[in-house]
Amino acid sequence: MSAKVKDKVVRIGGGSAFLVDSALGVPQLLRGGRLDYLIFDYLAEASMGLLGRFQAMDPKGGFGTDFLTVHVGPHLSEIARQGIKVVANAGGLNPRGLVAALEAMIKDAGLKLTVACVDGDDVRGQVDALRAAGVCDMFTGETLPGKPIISANAYLGAFPIAAALARGADIVITGRVVDSALALGPLVREFGWGAHDYDSLAAGTLAGHLLECGAQVTGGTFTDWRDVPRWEDIGFPIGECHADGTLVITKPEGSGGLVSVGTVAEQLLYEVSDPSDYIVTDVRCDFSEVRLEQAGADRVRVSGARGNPPTDSYKLCITYDEGWRAIAYQPLIGEEATAKAERQAAALFARARILLRARHLGDFTATRAIVIGAERSFGAHAQPGGAREIIAKLVVDHPEKLGADLFAREQWTAVSGMSVGTSINLATQVSPVTGLFLCLLAKNAVIPCLTINGAEVSLPDIPGTPATIRSVTAPASPPAPPAAGRAVDLLRLAFVRSGDKGHLFNVAVIARDPAYLPWLRAALQPVAVGEWYRHLRAAGPPRVDRHEAPGFNALNLVVHDALEGGINASTQLDPAAKGMGQMLLRFPIMVPAELAARLEPNAA
Repeated sequence: MSAKVKDKVVRIGGGSAFLVDSALGVPQLLRGGRLDYLIFDYLAEASMGLLGRFQAMDPKGGFGTDFLTVHVGPHLSEIARQGIKVVANAGGLNPRGLVAALEAMIKDAGLKLTVACVDGDDVRGQVDALRAAGVCDMFTGETLPGKPIISANAYLGAFPIAAALARGADIVITGRVVDSALALGPLVREFGWGAHDYDSLAAGTLAGHLLECGAQVTGGTFTDWRDVPRWEDIGFPIGECHADGTLVITKPEGSGGLVSVGTVAEQLLYEVSDPSDYIVTDVRCDFSEVRLEQAGADRVRVSGARGNPPTDSYKLCITYDEGWRAIAYQPLIGEEATAKAERQAAALFARARILLRARHLGDFTATRAIVIGAERSFGAHAQPGGAREIIAKLVVDHPEKLGADLFAREQWTAVSGMSVGTSINLATQVSPVTGLFLCLLAKNAVIPCLTINGAEVSLPDIPGTPATIRSVTAPASPPAPPAAGRAVDLLRLAFVRSGDKGHLFNVAVIARDPAYLPWLRAALQPVAVGEWYRHLRAAGPPRVDRHEAPGFNALNLVVHDALEGGINASTQLDPAAKGMGQMLLRFPIMVPAELAARLEPNAA
């Protein structure tokens, strides 16, 4: 490695975490970022189904329009003036369409910027063959339903992005790529990392993973939310990346938010299952021994990622049409509001079924009443006492739009024919339901394509090796807590962050002090955690896997089959699992009595 490369620092700003992220992040990063790259992540699993439906209505659509109207379009001249390169997966299902629209905008602005397109991820043409071969969902084991397909996209890697930058691209637009590849691609280009530099690729993947969720790493959704200043101007993240794989997470000087070991640790395990084997297209990452060090105000140094050879398959996300859904939100005010809402919901579902039978329509495929304000999301751990001001979220699913429409209209009868205290409906919507199917696809079945300056180049990934399940030895269990110990809430001992991934969710638990980790290990046994979340699964407590990340004193709890179809189809109040960690904050942890006394909220 040359001295020039060894001493280089590449500054990458995370400009968006999802399809419609804030309009304030990019101007903030342009003012104070001193950036080399701006990256934009648009594509959660839910986004693919949404963009697929947009494309069905308009074949010229199917990409993230905010890229043109909010995030990059209004700032093209300043981005060009500063010489910042842009990488975004905003192309969605139609990256070439976005490239064409962007090039027209660049021309109209009188700028000279080269735009590259990375695609080849769209494999809708292979779905029939996959279904005939009996492909199974990687989480549920179920076969692909014979329903209309909306989207089918493989998660491409970082090397096509790096190739586009090497060929002179100023802006790289992709379809579906691994989220972290948006940062790894630039780092491969800048530092000359190769396909077999596994530790470097894992470090670059970690940089991308920390940056791609925007302000979640700079204090957004942080457990200790009171410690985070100025949400109204929360800083979007900047990664200062080094050739040796080390990284400093920071934010624009003077911005709001917080960068601490806690905020970075929470994001590190966000939507991760086994931190010792985090699999992406280009590398299998081991984050379990990553070290986090507070290196100054709003500066956290990250090091210690390790890598292993990649697998021989891509992750494949398929979305399909699952029918129609009606959702109504009914305010109820007064004594015994929860009981009234639940009786009212049952009556409205029954009335709607009468209408279905009158139209010779089949029954609803799902009905659900969620009483918002009654803490039903907490199951047996809800706070005692009844709410007198709630909102009843009523959900029905039906194969036909007419079935959903009938309920959406009939639910209005509650205003005058049912519970006292029912107010005017806040909102009623009827929309299609999108099913989610996640599986693996052999790398030799997909050929990534780079288009730049009118030329197309095929860039197949290295084959990889067949996936194997790695055996990880967990640390020995600590001694049982003494009989004189006392229980304290998990919140006193740890930071907690949760997020969805398909049908499951994870809850990261990071010890506030390394000394607390043995007590957390002793209490947070998989069976006990499953019982805590029993109310999420009618068939019984969900299965829980527990993984260790001793490098930063963390446990990662993976809760299976608890989201009822994933973020697209779940009828729960929290399909994105953002609040599942909050449900665990009161989990009792036995600690020595002396420690419990020190941790009391009113302790000095």
